[in-house]
Amino acid sequence: MGYVMLAAIGAGAFGLLAVLKVDRLLWTMVASALMLGAAGYAWQGQPGLAGHPVATGLAPTPDDGAMLELRDQMLERYTGAAAYLVAADAMTRIGDRRAAVQVLLGGIRIAPNSLVLWTGLANALAAHDGNQVSPPALFAFQQAMRLAPRHPAPPFFLGLAYVRAGDFAAARPYWARALALTPANISYRGEIATRLALLDRFLAQQGMQKGF
Repeated sequence: MGYVMLAAIGAGAFGLLAVLKVDRLLWTMVASALMLGAAGYAWQGQPGLAGHPVATGLAPTPDDGAMLELRDQMLERYTGAAAYLVAADAMTRIGDRRAAVQVLLGGIRIAPNSLVLWTGLANALAAHDGNQVSPPALFAFQQAMRLAPRHPAPPFFLGLAYVRAGDFAAARPYWARALALTPANISYRGEIATRLALLDRFLAQQGMQKGF
C-alpha cells in the first residue's frame, strides 16, 4: 500500500506541474526530489508494520507559519527548486535540521545558480547552527545576494537570521535594503515594512533605555 501511495504522490506532483505550466526543464529537479524520497522509503520503509508513535530523539521545531508563507511569496513556491524547500521544511518540522541542510545541498548540486536553493540553504544553516549567523550561513546568504543582487529575499532573510540570533542592530540595514528592493506594487512589501518599523521602534526603545 505504501508504494501505491508513493506512486500516487508522484503522479499528483507531476500533474500539478502540468496544470501550473511549469517549464519542463525544471521537472528534472522535482523528479530528483521525488527519487530521493522514494529511495529513502525503499531503504527504510516498512509498510507492513502497524502504526505507532515514534520518538525521534530530536527536539521538534515549531512551524513559523508567517515566515514560511512570506518566504513562499518572495521565492515563488511553485517552481522546481521549491520542491527541495518542501522536503527541507518536512525535515525541519521533525527537528532534523541536518537532514534539511543535506536536502538543500543536494538541490544546489543540480542547480548551483538557484536563488531559491541558496536562500533556503542559508536559512537551514542558520537554524542548524543554533539560530546563529554562522560563517557557512553567511556565505550562503552572500551567495544568494551575488546571484540576485536586486532581489529582496536574501537580505530580508539574512536580517531575520540576525533577529533570531538577538543581533537586532545588525539586522536593521538588511531589512532596510530588502524594503528598498521591493517594488511598491508587490503584495509582500507591507510585511517587510511592518517588520522594519517594529524593529526601528525596538531599537529606539533600547537606545532610550541606555540613555538613562
